[in-house]
Amino acid sequence: MTTVTVRYMGNGISSLSVKGHADYAEYGQDIVCAAASVLITTCANALESVAGVSPITHVDERTAEIRVSLPDEHQQSHDAQIILRTTLQGFQDIAQQYPKNLQII
Repeated sequence: MTTVTVRYMGNGISSLSVKGHADYAEYGQDIVCAAASVLITTCANALESVAGVSPITHVDERTAEIRVSLPDEHQQSHDAQIILRTTLQGFQDIAQQYPKNLQII
């Protein structure tokens, strides 16, 4: 199962982490893993290119984890929060359709 962990600071999201394999289909054909990967990658790219924030990223191939965090000075950035909340909405939509493959904590 893929787990999305949301961390908050005050009223805003400070980080999103995606970890694990969804086990929906065979490796390389798993649409849930692909969707989660696209969402978190787009989030990191949009934070930089749209919001002008250089996110702190962490990738661990061994545990299949990708984490995107906001630097402290950008925690309340309006544009960054819109991007993070939109990304979270995408994860919520996936979790609703595939509850056995993706969970949000």
